Amino acid sequence: MRNQSNTFTQKKEITMSSCRVGLRLAACLLNISEARKKYVVENIAKAALLERNGQRHPEVSVLNIFSDPEYNRSVITIAASIDELGNSVLAACLEAFQSIDMEIQEGIHPCLGAVDLIPIYPLSGVGVEECGAVARSLAENLVLSVPGCSVFLFGEADLPEKRPLVQRRKQLGWFTRRDFSALKPDLGPAPARRCGLTGIGASPYVMNCNVTIDSQDLALGKEIASAIRGSNVNGLKGVQTMAFPHEGKIEIACNVESFEDQEVTETSEGSQYMAYSVLGDHFYYVSPHYIEAQVKKLASDRGIGTIGRALIGFTPQECKSCAEYAIKESIGEFWKIREGVFM
Repeated sequence: MRNQSNTFTQKKEITMSSCRVGLRLAACLLNISEARKKYVVENIAKAALLERNGQRHPEVSVLNIFSDPEYNRSVITIAASIDELGNSVLAACLEAFQSIDMEIQEGIHPCLGAVDLIPIYPLSGVGVEECGAVARSLAENLVLSVPGCSVFLFGEADLPEKRPLVQRRKQLGWFTRRDFSALKPDLGPAPARRCGLTGIGASPYVMNCNVTIDSQDLALGKEIASAIRGSNVNGLKGVQTMAFPHEGKIEIACNVESFEDQEVTETSEGSQYMAYSVLGDHFYYVSPHYIEAQVKKLASDRGIGTIGRALIGFTPQECKSCAEYAIKESIGEFWKIREGVFM
């Protein structure tokens, strides 16, 4: 599980550098509170690919499925034209709410909802504001379609405040898991115990990068996580961190936010920051290699090693390239072939 990343093997070579389509593309990294029943997770992913008439939608692809049984959490990467993404994600959510019951859900990862998080990110030809409008529309449709579903909004979907996800999670007690009776949603009724509370929003791309340290000391893991957290002095900009027991070791789980910063100028494979652009806006994020190196150094200073790094899905550039290729070639179940794809 920890070795899953975007290292592509030579099973089948597909050149992606020339794949460009005129679609306006966005992605949703759908976080669901199920990973132990593979058929449930795959049925949710497949639901995203179908139109209401049951035919496969040509402008939607599931790029990746990452499931962690110990966390009991899966992340399904859905890419589509911005005009179709909302309906696609809604279909996946309807399947998820039928299949996942928060009253019996167990797992060490914090969560509040059967569908825990629905973030929407721009990939090409679309801005984050339009993604926010899609997210708000999706939230309204979801509470109308699922009895007991309730929603909190974040980022560009949370108007006018645009509160970031980490702030909303703190306000709602997401990190301490979970007293539904005290939650106050932005949309929908008080959370039903089966459904829980779902977060929906939009922002520049957020990547998930986890590094495992060779220790069972959770306090030490939390110390390392705090040291690289972007909100702390000398932390890594845009990086949010938690430490969890995982498979007999400690995992430093990082959400890596993209940000706009005029002061960032050095971007290369070996530098701290990587860069990309959407609609002429330039974004930066901390390199996964750099995050791993910092964790390794902090762990070494404390006399322990690291075991490996897991990139949950894609970097922003990889997600865009895979989405363009998959939709151009009408490959809905891209996650089944992605190990044979070269960027």
